[in-house]
Amino acid sequence: MFERLGRFVVRRAWWVIAGWLLAALAIIFTAPSLGDITSADQESFLPRSYESVQATELGQKAFPQAATATAIIVVKRADGQPLTPADQAKVGQLAQSLKAENIPHTSGYLTGPQAVAPDRSVQVINVGLDAPAPDDPALLDAVRDLRAAIGPELQGSGLTAGVAGDVASFVDNEETFNDAFSVVGIATIILIIGLILIIFRSPIAALLPIVVISVVMSVTTGLVAAAGKAFDLNVSQDLQTILLIVLFGIGTDYILFLLFRYRERLRAGDDKRTAMVVSVQRVGEVITSAAGVVIVAFLVLLLASLGFFGSLGPALAIGVGVMLVTSLTLIPAVVSLLGRYVFWPSKAWQRPPKATISHRLGTVIGRRPALVAAASGALLVALAAGVLGYKADYDFSAGFPQDTESARAAQDLQSGFAAGALAPTEVYLTTGNGTPLTDQQVTDFAAAAANAPGVGQAQPPERGSDPSVVRISLLLNENPVSNEAITLVRDDLRDALHAAAPPGTRALVGGTTAIFADINSANNRDLSVILPVAAGLIALILALLLRSLVAPIYLVIAVLLNFAATLGATVYVFQGLQDQPGVTFQLPIILYLFVVAIGTDYNILMIARLREEAREGNEPHQAAAIGVEHAGPTVAAAGLILAGTFAVLMLAPISFLQQMGFAVAIGIVLSAFVMSMFFVPALTALIGHKAWWPGHGDERPAPHTPPAPASVTQA
Repeated sequence: MFERLGRFVVRRAWWVIAGWLLAALAIIFTAPSLGDITSADQESFLPRSYESVQATELGQKAFPQAATATAIIVVKRADGQPLTPADQAKVGQLAQSLKAENIPHTSGYLTGPQAVAPDRSVQVINVGLDAPAPDDPALLDAVRDLRAAIGPELQGSGLTAGVAGDVASFVDNEETFNDAFSVVGIATIILIIGLILIIFRSPIAALLPIVVISVVMSVTTGLVAAAGKAFDLNVSQDLQTILLIVLFGIGTDYILFLLFRYRERLRAGDDKRTAMVVSVQRVGEVITSAAGVVIVAFLVLLLASLGFFGSLGPALAIGVGVMLVTSLTLIPAVVSLLGRYVFWPSKAWQRPPKATISHRLGTVIGRRPALVAAASGALLVALAAGVLGYKADYDFSAGFPQDTESARAAQDLQSGFAAGALAPTEVYLTTGNGTPLTDQQVTDFAAAAANAPGVGQAQPPERGSDPSVVRISLLLNENPVSNEAITLVRDDLRDALHAAAPPGTRALVGGTTAIFADINSANNRDLSVILPVAAGLIALILALLLRSLVAPIYLVIAVLLNFAATLGATVYVFQGLQDQPGVTFQLPIILYLFVVAIGTDYNILMIARLREEAREGNEPHQAAAIGVEHAGPTVAAAGLILAGTFAVLMLAPISFLQQMGFAVAIGIVLSAFVMSMFFVPALTALIGHKAWWPGHGDERPAPHTPPAPASVTQA
């Protein structure tokens, strides 16, 4: 099949290129924008069955006038002394003056004696921020206008103020984020071009992935947006970044797979067209199988309860599908037309390599497979042991620079009030049937809530438009996004508040900490479902590719071991060496996307080459040696480029980006250089012919005998 595809693409190269470009232009100019289906609300991705979502829905009905977000103005004396009655009066005047400014998208400006810290170190003014969506740029402008108005009002008063809250933090770190991604984007392109220049010594080969994948990115976003509109799907605002990394990762891999085999065939003496036909024939099955594994791994995310994962899976699967079609049609067509000029001006493609590093590595693996398998396996197991100390970290603010206004204001707020003041836990008491709550019910529940486990302070109960609902804001003693606070809400606080609800009522716990507690539960559940299902489906695809039941088993075990080793290595570095409270809670799913799914590509390429060499009549040890010699450079180059792409993230001054960059980079390095280059070939050599049972895929295929001419048959 792939031979026929290769012949068609090579013979009709110009038609293939023209058709592909026309289709791409049609999609780009007619598809809707990706922004039309993007959501920034983490909570919107939780199923309604979770309590934090039910609490939020109840709050929106009972308190329809509630703001989209909140900005907290934290006022203190410049000399650090406690606030005097005159200072507190000045803060009240400040609130009234700011309210009179009629700053767009702001409301409330609530302060008073209850807003003064017990030690009188600070006083706060709570300002509501109103916009259609939490990520509306108008909220950022509102915070900027607030800050501009505060300075003149406090001039000469001896007071200073800072604005804290999520929106204020985003304002302060927006430039940091933009600078980080600009640096990462530029460094990624430079890295890909630079490494391919070193490998092939050709600017054409270096620019080919950048140009093609950039066009594929535009086509993919259009198709994803169209699918989102058609099936009413929302995607996370992180999708575009993740999609870009996925496409550059797998796209560069697939292009390298073709270019390495194409160069090998040119060295063997094939003409440029025959070389591409043979390359598509030999590598097409590998690329298709690798893409199939990645697509299946991404589609398994549909089983996730978190909507973030469920919407991410189909979008990424579409991207991989487009890249697969591109790799088997557009790339072969372009390269077959360029011929040897794709490697211009280098002449190195004409000379077969001599005693290379991959040749020496192959020799060692072929001679000492048991030692190599034991050493590489022991390394992966030792790193995987670090998973036992894994802790999830939900505090994004701690990863940003701490010298910004919002960070300093948050520190002042937490020093005067309970640690949870910046993100109160909201408890809703309701009868559930519309019957008004009595004053006695509210008073009894408020007293119980104030004494619940982990509660530092309780705000007075608030009645909304619905008389059957009351809201009480609780300030926890713990950082509201810490593991301790999340565990507290999930395991102790919720149970205590549920039990304290008067007869005929029920309590629902919401707020930031409760949302993260539910995300934690959903995340754990999703990983426990996704990993086994994905492993089974990947094994099935490998079994179909290799016509074997044995090899897929140890290949999948190797991939899962590599996943654990990657997470363990990250724990050692960030929780151990850097003494951080944990690693970002998104990391396991990110490693699933880039280490389990994409890292399997290298296994497929290597095991397919081992089978190919075995079919040439080589014994298992010799097949392993030759397979590593020929496939090793491709795996090493692809792994180095992808790992380097993620390693660039460590340049960002943001902790969770550094963790992501390190984790995925080390995971790809382990996938390419430990698992695929050493562990899998050595294990395959040790198992020998049994690795291909029961299909005997290592046997030399029967020679193809063309049918005799009709005249001979008649004679």
